[in-house]
Amino acid sequence: MRIAPRSSLLWLVGLVAVPLAAVAGLAPDAAALALSGIGLVGLLALVDAGLAARSASGIRVQTPALVRLAKEREGLLPLTFVRGEKAPASTVRVGFSFPPEIKAEPDAATVALPAASPVVRWDWPLLARRRGKFSLARIFLESPSPFGLWARRENFPIELELRVYPDLRVERRQIAAMFLPRGSDGIRKRRQVGKGREFEKLREYVSGDSPEDIHWKATARRRKPITRVYQIERTQEVYVVLDTSRLSARLAPLTAGPGAKPAATVRTQTALDDADLVALESAPPTTLERTIASAMLLGDVAARQGDFFGLVTFADRVDNFLRARGGVAHHQAVREALFTVEPRMVSPDFGELCAFLRVTLRKRALLVVLTSLDDPVLAESFVRNIGLLSRQHLVLVPMVRPPEARPLFTEDPTHSPVGDTRALYARLGGHLRWRQLHETGEALRRIGVKFSLLDQERMTAQLVNRYLEVKARQLI
Repeated sequence: MRIAPRSSLLWLVGLVAVPLAAVAGLAPDAAALALSGIGLVGLLALVDAGLAARSASGIRVQTPALVRLAKEREGLLPLTFVRGEKAPASTVRVGFSFPPEIKAEPDAATVALPAASPVVRWDWPLLARRRGKFSLARIFLESPSPFGLWARRENFPIELELRVYPDLRVERRQIAAMFLPRGSDGIRKRRQVGKGREFEKLREYVSGDSPEDIHWKATARRRKPITRVYQIERTQEVYVVLDTSRLSARLAPLTAGPGAKPAATVRTQTALDDADLVALESAPPTTLERTIASAMLLGDVAARQGDFFGLVTFADRVDNFLRARGGVAHHQAVREALFTVEPRMVSPDFGELCAFLRVTLRKRALLVVLTSLDDPVLAESFVRNIGLLSRQHLVLVPMVRPPEARPLFTEDPTHSPVGDTRALYARLGGHLRWRQLHETGEALRRIGVKFSLLDQERMTAQLVNRYLEVKARQLI
């Protein structure tokens, strides 16, 4: 606890003590009276300070143990002020030592505590500029002294955790049309290729049934034709395999126009200092931020389709593994596992990943591997190891197309005309990167892996479309 002078004490000294000191110096006959007045002012200030130091403020602040926020969206921190029923009306200033990633308006808040309300609830608006987990260890209070000349400053230990989750607004807008009520389950209807493969029941043969669907043992047992009835497969397992290695820390601008920042700029948010955090709101998200948001929405779509959803995150080792399940509790577990994931400055170990999944996953599943294969060395390692999984599982590799990776002779309105040698060499470099990705895709297709390039602006919608196409064609 500390005591600090308030503006009322300064005004009292300036309006009373200073003029009395001037009178004592200019009029010796009134010096004794002036000094007595100064002494009374000093005595009043000392008594008020003593009362403020000895008496407790009687104000307690209750905070929740956990507050959930969304990145770049304003949230509220609820505070509850509790004091005695007969306490007079007063005001209190409250503050926290917020991390630089959390923007609070205002920095220190003044809350009015009416005499008729022993319990006052006040919500503090917050804006999170970075995804992750943050802790607040202390709360700071400033309350006036009994005469209002001093400010009593206290701080108390608290246990408050702020969890900042990804902002899914941009991705949700991309797939909004897929959730229009056009089908019985709310998903936009798609043409089903073929019939279901999952056995549902037996029934009597009717004209038009295929002979291959006749159940001959049941026919012999019942002495009349019996047909198998199949249904569309449900509760299939879908896993998102998320790469969190060094290439996931690259910035991923939403546009690839002339004024956009290059996506190849390696700048991870874990290395940002306080000065960089000031401009964090206008900076483009990293590739990992985009893939996390897409993975969460793909899990929502899989749940609507009746499938089980699982998660794997890896870099040089497998960091997280959540077995595919359904339900609200499992969806929350996936959300909790993703919001703290940060890129690590290591190269991915695809051999370790494939060996782990080959041993762990016994049932055939759909594996959606979100990684970057524009590095030739990493692409070669991926092609060499992924065959271990493609023999049993269906593997999709939807990779975000680098902005400059395009064929040389392609009409692209986002590219400015070639005006100098530097632009020509940049186009040639982009063509070589596109050619390398094309060769990698062909090598993957030969071993049964489906490789595709996604546009930066429509990444989530195209990823969900890949999954729905697999469901429509019953490839799992």
